[in-house]
Amino acid sequence: QEQANFLVPLEEYLKVGLHIGTKFRTKYMEPFIYKIRPDGLAVLNVQKINERIGLAAKFLAQYKPEDILVIGRRENGWKAIKLFSQITGIRAFPGRYPPGILTNINLDNFIEAKIVLVTDPWPDKNVVRDAVKVGLPVIALCDTNNESNYVDLVVPCNNKGKKSLGLFFYIISREYLKLRGIIKSDSEFKHKIEDFMDLE
Repeated sequence: QEQANFLVPLEEYLKVGLHIGTKFRTKYMEPFIYKIRPDGLAVLNVQKINERIGLAAKFLAQYKPEDILVIGRRENGWKAIKLFSQITGIRAFPGRYPPGILTNINLDNFIEAKIVLVTDPWPDKNVVRDAVKVGLPVIALCDTNNESNYVDLVVPCNNKGKKSLGLFFYIISREYLKLRGIIKSDSEFKHKIEDFMDLE
């Protein structure tokens, strides 16, 4: 495996199980699956995960923080999403998505976003639906069991584990700041991967 273009060392991806999928596979996710383990779990292609995280960062970096909305209903991602939001200034809703905030201009908490990132298009389906209604591109973290209709950019990964979500948000925070010119190099990024994880 060519390591030079990895956003973090390969062993970081492997350590948090970012590439370990589920026993269920949808046809949407087939292209990202590297192999099936003897226990039936699908394993995602780490190279493709890495490529897509890089693409997601480039895509997000075209937008100012106030134009981006990040949603994650699943509790395992809350700590990572909150820290990501603090570091980047991007609006985030860890937990329940307030219905209608993207579509109903009469709401006090109405938000004009230009792009949406969700940690799982299934529990976050209301956001995805609203984004589609108003024509916003959707980036979604998708596991092997996800459907990806309505998703503009699929980032294949284990989107359920605290550590894998922590690693994703660590990388995307750092890359966003770099691509926006806020920091010049990885070494200027003061946060550690562990900061994004709930370590018991």
